[in-house]
Amino acid sequence: MKRNIVIAVVTAAALVGGGTATALAVAGDDDDTTSVTRTDDARDDDRDDDRDDDRDGAPAPAPAPAPAAGKVTAAEAIAAALDHTPGTAVSAELDDGSWEIDVLAEGDTWHTVRIAPDSGKVLGAQQDDEDDAAEVRAALKNAKVTAEQAAKTAESKGTVVSVDLDDDGDDRAWETETRASGGDERDWKVDLRSATVTADRDDDSDDDSDDD
Repeated sequence: MKRNIVIAVVTAAALVGGGTATALAVAGDDDDTTSVTRTDDARDDDRDDDRDDDRDGAPAPAPAPAPAAGKVTAAEAIAAALDHTPGTAVSAELDDGSWEIDVLAEGDTWHTVRIAPDSGKVLGAQQDDEDDAAEVRAALKNAKVTAEQAAKTAESKGTVVSVDLDDDGDDRAWETETRASGGDERDWKVDLRSATVTADRDDDSDDDSDDD
């Protein structure tokens, strides 16, 4: 039996779902005809699939840059925390996108107050289970310099990113960390009575060992 194959492509002008339909007719034995209708929408889906395949194995896009650091200083963050939770500020640290201030309140209860570094607003506060209130109060008994004042004094050395009370031994002081415009970080001690700023000798020793 003679076999005839006729392929005809007919472009239809009818609008199907917003796309143009193309009809493909294939004639074979016994004049049986099979029609396949393909829309522009289907071709668009194929192109989308191709683009997805091209992206397979490609490196993930770089994450969005972190927001710029705020303008609220350590001293301002401490003041805002004490306005919210009265007491004695014992430490302040710029961590995870906010200032975290530890406050020893009345009744020897500890609180951590989070301050927004761009606006100075209180982001939240929680009570902590600390048991060293007696040691801290003893260390600050004759102190004349508060954490806020220590932060202001250390600003002469760079941007203060942390303040913490060193209550170990006889060499008690406020430990501060500053960051220079170039990104270099240094540790300083602020005297509890005179507010004198001196380089942290332990920090200098670390730098010397690194140079070796």
